[in-house]
Amino acid sequence: MQEVQDCVAGVVVVGQFGRFDAIAMAAGVCAMIAWVVAPSGRFVAAALGIAGLLHIVRLARWAGYRTVSDRLVLVLHVAYAFVPAGFLLAALSALDLVAPSAGVHAWTGGAIGSMTIGVMTRASLGHTGQALSASTATQFVYASIVVAALARVCAALEPAHASPLLMVAGAAWAAAFLGFALAYAPLLCRSRKF
Repeated sequence: MQEVQDCVAGVVVVGQFGRFDAIAMAAGVCAMIAWVVAPSGRFVAAALGIAGLLHIVRLARWAGYRTVSDRLVLVLHVAYAFVPAGFLLAALSALDLVAPSAGVHAWTGGAIGSMTIGVMTRASLGHTGQALSASTATQFVYASIVVAALARVCAALEPAHASPLLMVAGAAWAAAFLGFALAYAPLLCRSRKF
């Protein structure tokens, strides 16, 4: 199992997919299957909790703190952080401590939404021959999608404040995707630079 290596030309080089990664992913799959079959109870809560902790360790091994200056990479670490958060929230919901939707929204709005925006921006820049750096508009898009996900999860956790949190989540979600469309449409609609 290779560990995170030193930075090379400003890029963090991460070891190849190894045994620990396979174990973390298998634990996640098994926990998800258990959760689908029986969404509550101590056994499924333990399985989800273990999967969440393994994914926290997996994320920590990638040394995301080294990517703070490269927002195109940092957003991928932030997006992945919603994966263990989803497992841990689902574990709490299996014990009837939080609403079941909290974990679901961490996975969907957080992990999927943020990762989608992250990949869309990086791929758009790369495929149009642009410099691989996050502009102010791109950083606004990233901040918006993370705010949307956090507000949506918080709405599930705090039902008494759900209405304003849902409005924040909806507005931030719309701002993220509209912001992407406005910032990237000009790049995607013209000829590629060589």
